[in-house]
Amino acid sequence: MTGRYQFPVSSFQSTNRTRVGAAVLGLTLLVAACGDDTADTTSTTTTTGATETTAATTTTTAATTTTTAATTTEATTTTVAGPVIGVTETGLGPILTDPDGMTLYLLTDDQQGASQCSGGCASTWPPLVDEVGAGEGVDASLLGSVARSDGTTQVTYNGWPLYGYAGDAAPGDTNGQGIGGRWFVVSPEGEPVDG
Repeated sequence: MTGRYQFPVSSFQSTNRTRVGAAVLGLTLLVAACGDDTADTTSTTTTTGATETTAATTTTTAATTTTTAATTTEATTTTVAGPVIGVTETGLGPILTDPDGMTLYLLTDDQQGASQCSGGCASTWPPLVDEVGAGEGVDASLLGSVARSDGTTQVTYNGWPLYGYAGDAAPGDTNGQGIGGRWFVVSPEGEPVDG
């Protein structure tokens, strides 16, 4: 019994070592492969994080643009300090009035140039020589001035020198309207109101 069924011990040990080595090699490759999957996952997560950050930056930029637009809107809302020319509704329609609410007139002889009213005329039709701003309903771009022969500066509107009238006693009076066919109240557009 001894010789036929016996395997040499050295041959059996060599076969087992080969199998164990192959198993260890397989496990090593499997672990390495799993390690690669982890690296890919980490890479994907980082990329996703970068995309989210970009989206957040875009949202912040949009918010800044909105704030700028709101600031611009507030800047256009201004008030005028000091005396202003205003607009008053009368039986002749809306007309220009001085800082005290008194009716303003133009003289057609002026022809949107230098004043033709001086001396006694200026006593009845006092020129508006105060510095004034544009009140509500008044176009500031139409305000100007012209030098008078007495050295003062008269306010103009759309090129017309402006005057008051000594015959008006209270705001809203238009007693100078149409006198001599040359004196007229002034519309907010800077034209004589012929009515």
